[in-house]
Amino acid sequence: MRIRTIAATIAAAALCAGTVGAIPAAARPPSGADSAGACHLVDRTLTATASVNQTLTSQFTSYGNTGGAWTGGDSTFSLPLDKGTTGWFFSDSFLGTVNPDGSRPQDSPFVNNSVVVQNRHGEFTTITGGTADEPAGIIPPEADGRWYWIGDPTPGPGDTVQVPLLQFARTGAGQWDFAWTANRLATLNGDTLQLESIVDRPSATGINWGSWTLEEGDTTYIYGIADPGGVRSAYVARAHGDGIGGDWTYWDGTGWSTQETSAVPVVPYVANEFSVASYRDGYLLVTQDTSELFSTRIVARTSCSPIGPFTEPVELYRTPETGLVGSYGDADVFTYNAHEHPNLRTGNRILVSYNVNTFDNVGDVFDDASIYRPRFIDVQLRVTG
Repeated sequence: MRIRTIAATIAAAALCAGTVGAIPAAARPPSGADSAGACHLVDRTLTATASVNQTLTSQFTSYGNTGGAWTGGDSTFSLPLDKGTTGWFFSDSFLGTVNPDGSRPQDSPFVNNSVVVQNRHGEFTTITGGTADEPAGIIPPEADGRWYWIGDPTPGPGDTVQVPLLQFARTGAGQWDFAWTANRLATLNGDTLQLESIVDRPSATGINWGSWTLEEGDTTYIYGIADPGGVRSAYVARAHGDGIGGDWTYWDGTGWSTQETSAVPVVPYVANEFSVASYRDGYLLVTQDTSELFSTRIVARTSCSPIGPFTEPVELYRTPETGLVGSYGDADVFTYNAHEHPNLRTGNRILVSYNVNTFDNVGDVFDDASIYRPRFIDVQLRVTG
């Protein structure tokens, strides 16, 4: 199993929920930026109060413990499907059963990606590739062992789902001996969620594309991350027409370039996965803070454009699981990759998920199956001024 978070040390302060903060005003988008016109969001003060979403947290806990299928995973992207269903897309996933004492069997099947489909009645079904006896990911590993972690899925042409992929390969025998090798794009059948095709996507710069996708009319924005100067930062590409399978252009600071090498960072200190979505007359970015090591902070920024500039961050929530002072009392446990689920937003109340994991991949994740599962919080936003 891999850890997709910043390298860091454990936060030492006590953790709390329901934090409140404020976002100061920001500059208007640069000349040439995409903007819907007049925007006042960045001139307002944003405050927030957060609480655990008990319904989704309990549903995933119950299904993971008793469903006999998915027992844990990370990434936690969501996409509306047909007939009121929601597809929850995960990267590394444990399958099988959970013991009565909450532990996970050591021989639990493990795949690099899966989908849990939730119907309108709240019932869950796990979708994978392979067979019941030998399950594989929806997007299985290549013959040479390279595997795929998923990005934010988006509707594709016709009745399809497009899933950005990050391809990785082993670089040695050690636990952390692996490296990103390419960006690719999977197309899934919209009914069965089974793989139809994989194609290459731009990979010349090392930017990991697919952290988030934002659909606006016939334009889809594709967000990616890289670490210029050791600072995890967001980049933006866009595609027109049939999803993200066609040609991309890249925000270069003043306009859109056809060259991936021209892409420039638009906001610093994002996580590997984050979200950007329309909010009021602007945009709301939600991410785990990576300006500090192993941060427990989930923060928001606002903008008048999907490409920024973005305001300074406001704290939405502090995750209570991390570190020796956290709810597990375990220095190996950490949280990461928080983002919103705009499709499940209700007015000013947004739904945010984040992932929980541990550096003890041979002990903790088997001793306590609850560690390697998503958490869900409701964040009530208020805009004043």
